[in-house]
Amino acid sequence: MKDIQTPADTSAQPVTLEGIAAQSQDAARHATRSVDSISRITAQMKMLAINAKIEAARAGQIGRGFSIVADEVRNVGVQVDEIACDIRAQLSQRLSSLDEMVVALDQQSTGARLVDLAFTAVDTMDRNLYERTCDVRWWATDSAFVSALEAPDPGTLAHATKRLGVILDAYNIYLDLWIMDRNGEIVANARPDKYPVKGKSVQNLSWFPKALAQTAGDAFEAGEVVRSPYLGNRLTLSYACAIRAGGDKHGQVLGVMATCFDWESQARDILTSLRMDETMRKRNTRALLIDRNGDVIAASDSAEVRSAKITIPADMDPHHGYYTEGNRLVCYHITEGFETYQGLGWRGVILQDLP
Repeated sequence: MKDIQTPADTSAQPVTLEGIAAQSQDAARHATRSVDSISRITAQMKMLAINAKIEAARAGQIGRGFSIVADEVRNVGVQVDEIACDIRAQLSQRLSSLDEMVVALDQQSTGARLVDLAFTAVDTMDRNLYERTCDVRWWATDSAFVSALEAPDPGTLAHATKRLGVILDAYNIYLDLWIMDRNGEIVANARPDKYPVKGKSVQNLSWFPKALAQTAGDAFEAGEVVRSPYLGNRLTLSYACAIRAGGDKHGQVLGVMATCFDWESQARDILTSLRMDETMRKRNTRALLIDRNGDVIAASDSAEVRSAKITIPADMDPHHGYYTEGNRLVCYHITEGFETYQGLGWRGVILQDLP
């Protein structure tokens, strides 16, 4: 007795669009083979009918009845062949439409999932940077820094430098910490041996005049992600807060404190920590952060930082969405900020190769 094979039990296997597409293609192959078999059989029927017609003609009057049967067999073959051709055409059209639907559904499902991942990227960064705004606002009230600006002399400045070093020892997420007077001159920093920036001016940096003009001690200013010549050309992001007389939030502005966030290392760690499944890895999925101008400021593969740009099409929702560009899917979500940190207009972006 011939063994009868039954399909494997797939009840415990996860249902995926790739699995559905594979089942659809497998069904298409089986159906095509069946239609081809029907076409071969009808071709044989037509040939038999022709041969029977020839033999009936040779038999003369005796074979006349058989000739009628041969004609009917031929007609049946023609009808079956027409049905087979129609089945083939309909099957091809329906399966093509099904493939298109599977591709569209896969793109929709993947797009929605990757938009969420893009939000996770920018939201995680915002939560991190909110803490950085708390750091600078708290440290700007340190009595050592207030004294160094109220009565700048070798003793107070040395104490401020030592105090900055103690703080930085506990925070490896910063490259350096700076204290500036009202003229923008750096009077003390946490790592003077590594970064000899004392005496350098920051007047031309966007965040300094804004911090100097703050009206309350709980305000802060954020810079842009830049390569700092003062920090070995490392990528850094600065947060600044005014230092005020007596450490009072409404006291006279004496100068400014700025933190130099180790941007490249910290941003890459956040992006590479995003969870990626096997399908994402196979499709070369990458995570990016872009600034308000679309410039890439962080990448999970660190290959495009400050050398590439992502331009969201004008007809797309500016807050979140996805679109195709060439052979890749581009998914994005704008910052929503966190607590008192409104964000800097950045977006999380996920790039994935199309299947």
